[in-house]
Amino acid sequence: MASNDMVQRRVSELLAELVNEEPVIALHGPRSVGKSTVLWKLAGDHGVDVIDLDDVETREALAGNPRLVTGGGLPLCIDEYQRVPEILDAIKARLNREGTRPGLAVITGSTRQDALPRTAQALTGRLHSLTIWPLSQGELMGIREEILESLLHDPEETVAQQPPSDTSREDYAELACRGGLPLALGRSDTARARWFDDYVRRSVDRDAQELTQVRQRQALADLLSQVALQTGGLLNITRAAEAVGVERKTAENYLRLLEDLFLAVRLPAWGTDLRSRVSARPKVHLVDSGLAARLLRATPSGVIGFDTAALSDFGKLWKRWWSPSFASRPPGRRLRSPWAIGAPATKRRWMSSPSSMMVRCWPSM
Repeated sequence: MASNDMVQRRVSELLAELVNEEPVIALHGPRSVGKSTVLWKLAGDHGVDVIDLDDVETREALAGNPRLVTGGGLPLCIDEYQRVPEILDAIKARLNREGTRPGLAVITGSTRQDALPRTAQALTGRLHSLTIWPLSQGELMGIREEILESLLHDPEETVAQQPPSDTSREDYAELACRGGLPLALGRSDTARARWFDDYVRRSVDRDAQELTQVRQRQALADLLSQVALQTGGLLNITRAAEAVGVERKTAENYLRLLEDLFLAVRLPAWGTDLRSRVSARPKVHLVDSGLAARLLRATPSGVIGFDTAALSDFGKLWKRWWSPSFASRPPGRRLRSPWAIGAPATKRRWMSSPSSMMVRCWPSM
């Protein structure tokens, strides 16, 4: 396994390409997923500094005069821009003055850009958004995952060439409970549990409050636990609302907030036409299998049994754990195949029967 500091993120390759094509690139993702590391690497490659808005003095200075942010070398590299969202207006003003040009700014944020109502439209048509997900097993092991291209090119040969796995059930349980958030890796079970507890508390008490006024913080935390119970399954927001003790509308709003914070993800259904996609219910996942394991109070030793509860928890965690192997392909990354040359890939679920589910990456055509 590669050291956390030496892991090569696939999104870094795409980011390096897009700097030469897009005026502004926003790299979004959950807290502690590695956005800052990717940004500092890019800044180092271009010989520029990173403007860190988690730094109090820097944040206060730019809050008083956002135009200061546009005075450095290019690309402007700004970390946690949502702390001073007014800087998007300053970037827009510079684009208006100098014309749209590639490589003006790369910004990172721990909330979705459209969740910031005052600035959601500031850079419409000039901002390209990427999402960085927890580390995949290929990234952790230093292996380049190209199975999608191989399956699209020659599925029978790809399957035939796969060697038998020597990974045990116990190994899978350990990997799933560990997850892919860099700061949780390498910790003992007790230390990892403590880290995830702090992670959830910080997300609910601070990050959520920066987006909106949450009147029922405990209900928000309880809903996150309900999402953990449903992770990998069809979303049932009504059942979750009843379990938490809030109205369905409130639960829907809180779930959207969890998505804005990159804690929860809805996986839309796949269909042959738009109507079938819209009518089918999405599945719901927590962003990281390690986070799901902690909220389920699941441990590696506890999920390897064959009783009903252990099998259920193991299935939920396994579905979430292998997803980053596909999600590590950055959104919009183009597939090369005989029938979808140059088409950007999107991920959707496909269920052929109530007992089976697959995730398919189809070209967006």
